Amino acid sequence: MLGPFKSAGMQQTDSEEQASSTENDAHNLYDTIRESIPLGNKPVTEKTAGPSISSTGISVLDRNIGGGLPCGSMTYVSADPSGMAEIFLYQFTQSRKTYYFTTCRRPKFVLRDILNLNLDIKNIIFIDVYSEYYLTPSGEMVDNVGNDYADTKLLEFVEYNLKNIRNDDQGGEINLIFDNFSFFMNLHVNPGLLRRIMNIIYEVSKETGALTYLYGLKGSHPEHLENEILNSADVIFEISLDRGADKIVNKLAIPKMRGMLPTAEVIKFKICDGIQIDTSKDIA
Repeated sequence: MLGPFKSAGMQQTDSEEQASSTENDAHNLYDTIRESIPLGNKPVTEKTAGPSISSTGISVLDRNIGGGLPCGSMTYVSADPSGMAEIFLYQFTQSRKTYYFTTCRRPKFVLRDILNLNLDIKNIIFIDVYSEYYLTPSGEMVDNVGNDYADTKLLEFVEYNLKNIRNDDQGGEINLIFDNFSFFMNLHVNPGLLRRIMNIIYEVSKETGALTYLYGLKGSHPEHLENEILNSADVIFEISLDRGADKIVNKLAIPKMRGMLPTAEVIKFKICDGIQIDTSKDIA
């Protein structure tokens, strides 16, 4: 009887030691995360800590949302395809080094549009997804639409570039822009592969502190896939058009912003030489 009793006692001790070790690990993780969060724009004497903020590159927008976006945020930009919302992406490149993933056009055409707005292009490094998918090495157009093998290989190409970015720019201030992300949601691949690339984008954003923008075109992809991205995204920009009898009004809503309070007001803007935010207030 003595042997089994001792054995049971040893098991209880082992269990207690494991529980104690798990509790210590949890405390260590909590302390590490807490210490890694920098103080915001508050005096050091205050106990309240805030997220580290990075400018979007649009100063008036920054003022409307509390100074910018939390570092490492993955933002989903949901836009009306007819609203020229890509100009937001062009202006985002003005704030810092930007890795710009092009899926719908060749980089030279995107570059031309950015220059036509008198914006600086020195920060931009293109990742040419378009040519990788639609062009042969000799520059001939090829039809890969619906080709499961080509679609899978393309995601491997994107993953390879994301890992290189993570290795090269960890700790630096960068942007990641996907123009547009609806392209990926329409590929003929296992949904698990799309989830994998989403997870990698999210992890790279956090590890490098990048501001990441996924540009999605409303009504251009399966709704259930977009819902997954909306759930994963730290920030959501909803860009829409109101078509009145005599004019079109562009609107930006920000219903979600992890780490900060989202703005309750709809922001009006117009497209001129870039994005111009309307700072006037509606009078009821």
